[in-house]
Amino acid sequence: MQINRWDPFREVVSLQNRVNSLFRDLNEGAEAGTTATFAPAVDIYEDTTKIVLKLEVPGIEEKDLDIRVENNTLTVKGERKFEAEEKEQNFHRIERRYGSFFRAFTLPATVNAETVQATYTAGVLKFELSKKAEARPRQIKINVEGAKKVEAGKKVEEPELAGVR
Repeated sequence: MQINRWDPFREVVSLQNRVNSLFRDLNEGAEAGTTATFAPAVDIYEDTTKIVLKLEVPGIEEKDLDIRVENNTLTVKGERKFEAEEKEQNFHRIERRYGSFFRAFTLPATVNAETVQATYTAGVLKFELSKKAEARPRQIKINVEGAKKVEAGKKVEEPELAGVR
């Protein structure tokens, strides 16, 4: 019977080789000029009257964007096309992402899907989704029965409770 020594780093080396292979494959794809899909970054915030979405899509023309609202879902499709290569001293570098993207956002029931507005300024696609009137917060005034009205600057005498001072 042969005794095999256990090497605690064998699995780590194997994992490192697989990760290196993955990065090598990605690097070769970038050097060949292949395109990859990407998802533009988005900020979402709301106030009392609307919800706002801002997508970063610099370098994409309006004609390359497809925006739809269907079944309470806002979808944005687009494509950033690969431009002419730039070479300097036989060195080639591609860091920006190219290709098509797709983002979908489920609209809450509080949003009026008929009034979605989109603007595109300086590479930022901005959506304003107005809330339905019934979804907007409203302040409710409380009427206190038997309360005395207090005029500004006047001190109001509080009733004394028996035995409490």
